[in-house]
Amino acid sequence: MAEPSIERIGVPFAGPGEGTAPLTWGQKAIMQDMRATGWTHNNSGAHPLPEGLTVADMAERLSRLMGKHPALRTQVGVDADGRPCQVVHGRGEIDLEVATFPDEVDRAEAIHYGNLLWFEWMQTPLELDTPWLLRMSVMQHRGAAVYLVLTVGHLAADGTGTLLVMTDLGIGELAEREVDPDAVWTIDLARREQTPEVRRVSDRAMRYWERQLRPLPPTTFGEPTHPQGRQGHRYWHGRFNSQAAYLAVLAIAQRTRTDTSRVLLAVIAIAIGRATGRNPLTSHVIVSNRFRPGLADVIGTLSQNSVLTVDLDGTVDDVIGRVRQAATVAWMHAYYDPDQLEELTGRLDAERGHPARITCRISDRRFSTRPATEARVRDAVITPAAIAAKQPETFISWDGHLDNLPEQAFINIEDQPETVHLQLVFDMGVLSTEEVETMLRAVEEVAIEAAFDPAAPTRVPAAARHPT
Repeated sequence: MAEPSIERIGVPFAGPGEGTAPLTWGQKAIMQDMRATGWTHNNSGAHPLPEGLTVADMAERLSRLMGKHPALRTQVGVDADGRPCQVVHGRGEIDLEVATFPDEVDRAEAIHYGNLLWFEWMQTPLELDTPWLLRMSVMQHRGAAVYLVLTVGHLAADGTGTLLVMTDLGIGELAEREVDPDAVWTIDLARREQTPEVRRVSDRAMRYWERQLRPLPPTTFGEPTHPQGRQGHRYWHGRFNSQAAYLAVLAIAQRTRTDTSRVLLAVIAIAIGRATGRNPLTSHVIVSNRFRPGLADVIGTLSQNSVLTVDLDGTVDDVIGRVRQAATVAWMHAYYDPDQLEELTGRLDAERGHPARITCRISDRRFSTRPATEARVRDAVITPAAIAAKQPETFISWDGHLDNLPEQAFINIEDQPETVHLQLVFDMGVLSTEEVETMLRAVEEVAIEAAFDPAAPTRVPAAARHPT
């Protein structure tokens, strides 16, 4: 592959919102995750650019973007009491990185380079290259800006917030959408979260969390039984993909009049129960608080953990009904001050006489594909033959190992069209390869068994039931 010439162009910016405030609850939550995992948690993407754009055009768009959104001009500081805080700057300069390719090379090489850069930036801490929570590179080919790599730090924006940033740049899947120009700034949201009215929201959430946390065992799946892990490593990540499960989930959602997010949560919980015997299952679920009034278009991080416990006895439909109710309650209690939860957890640990943690996390990260999926639920005609025809295409892959993971099982439902695509990380000191692969195959099995049968049993071993 031809190597491009690299230059950095200083792009000045200025905008409103300068000041200092505490971190928002969402920023505190993601900072705790970053410390626990050691991961960057960057939101990164690579996108083709519309025809006719130049590097100068992209520099102008970057300047306008930085000026418009105080979240992108934020740096983390320390207040007078030594606590982390956010500092929004009114003006400054950011580098636009430009990779220029020789005219004689094919445009595809510039795109391939951008895709490699996207993956590299996703894993690289932003502070190694820029003082800002955004990094942008443009691939230039024959005088045109043809491809863009954009990385946004999770302290500035979550996945949806990053999509909105790209929307303001005129790229990505939401490029035609208008972003609310009056959306609250994160610095103002942080101040609002200090008011008595909003503090009471966190107080109510803590009462819910206490009921969920009090009966916990030390860990969800027990202590390590084979600490050597898999092939000498404890933490492994992989993928599961099933178009058959997708069709079956559509059929279940249609039959039970339930959205696919709750159906998937129930199906995954039952699959975990079948493979591990954990019943009831207590899991973290990641919730976007953008459904709350006035928060839909905030450029910021608004996703936080909630918790729910699901009894896996009975039929698959029984569990879907329980999840439907439990998930609604869990989502209503996902907006809280993480410092307050840390204090609650410490108190409960002291009362129990041992620390206890939820070490299973399930996250539905679908955003762009979910509306089309829910629309298809309303009018899809799914048959057993159509599901069976897709089963040969199901795959499980092991993609590599990690150094650390605070959870024993971390399952993400990814934004892939017309399939159930799961990104997975497991602690292979407590779960064997056979258990994990049984669990993943069970995701498809449970969905297919219940697709047309309201009496399909969960088949979670009753003898292995675990108390809460």
